[in-house]
Amino acid sequence: MIDQVRTFIQRYEEIESEMGNPAVVADSAKFSKLNKELRALEPGVKRARYYQSRVADLEEAKRILKEESDPELQAMANEELQAVERELPDLEQEIQLLLVPMDPHDVGNVILEIRAGTGGDESCLFAGDLLRMYRAYCEKKGWSFQISSASEGPSGGFKEVKVDVEGEGAYGLLKFESGVHRVQRVPETESQGRVHTSAATVAVLPEADDVEVELRDEDLRIDTFRSSGAGGQHINKTDSAVRLTHIPTGIVVSSQDQRSQIKNREKAFKEMRARLLDKAMSEHQASEAAARRAQVGTGDRSAKIRTYNFPQSRVTDHRINLTLYKLDSVMNGDLQELLDALRMADAREKLGQNAAG
Repeated sequence: MIDQVRTFIQRYEEIESEMGNPAVVADSAKFSKLNKELRALEPGVKRARYYQSRVADLEEAKRILKEESDPELQAMANEELQAVERELPDLEQEIQLLLVPMDPHDVGNVILEIRAGTGGDESCLFAGDLLRMYRAYCEKKGWSFQISSASEGPSGGFKEVKVDVEGEGAYGLLKFESGVHRVQRVPETESQGRVHTSAATVAVLPEADDVEVELRDEDLRIDTFRSSGAGGQHINKTDSAVRLTHIPTGIVVSSQDQRSQIKNREKAFKEMRARLLDKAMSEHQASEAAARRAQVGTGDRSAKIRTYNFPQSRVTDHRINLTLYKLDSVMNGDLQELLDALRMADAREKLGQNAAG
């Protein structure tokens, strides 16, 4: 493993050096790609360097025990040897997971989309609960959480809501939330106390920049129209809303929540880039489906990924068979245990595939 760690650190140092090259700095596409890779490697490099130092401590302790005769030195070396030997197994497991190649997009921002599914008004209320859950989690992480558009449900909650989440590593954690979330509880409107099952769908799109996704004029149709909904006289009397159609794929996005047509246009282009990047990533993942059977990390949004059972205060993630009996805590944004378990399962699966390959 020490050779793998050395190679890992060397790659990080090579990127650092390459990014200092004036020719690379002038090439915005290459610089952006290298910067994302560097940021993705950063957390692992710190632990990898620590691992290197502990292996060196182990070798030094062995050398002293073999070559030195001073009793005090021998005692200190023996103590250090035992300490390192206790620490190394867990550290090696951690390093093994860190050596799994990261998706460069993991360090970036996301567009989070929540839609009510089966269950009528109750599914809209559940979509609202999920929105509050993610807002609370993002606040704990210190990330920006801005609702960009929303369609409210008839009895509260949301039919659909989109959020811009900005924060270091947002996609790397939230990407595991893509899929169908199911809730089992007694609706407020249920007079006989029967438990109902409803669902909402979550999509997590990686934010793409101009360099990653090129939007050619000939591939786009841009329409403007009058915004509907709240906003007063201005929003109803000007063609400030923008609808963007990507002709080759048929993807359509629209933005009407900003007062300015320019700002709505910017938001529409941002979402279009994210959807095209997400489509490309999904197609790549689908091509590996035969080799990758588990749902963790696949982003399959038709799959039921998690159940929130209110009567039993139980949350179950079906991809990794993890059940937690702390529903209130999870709904208040305590998602880290779930997300860490998903990330670890995803890394272990990739490690297994790499070993098999």
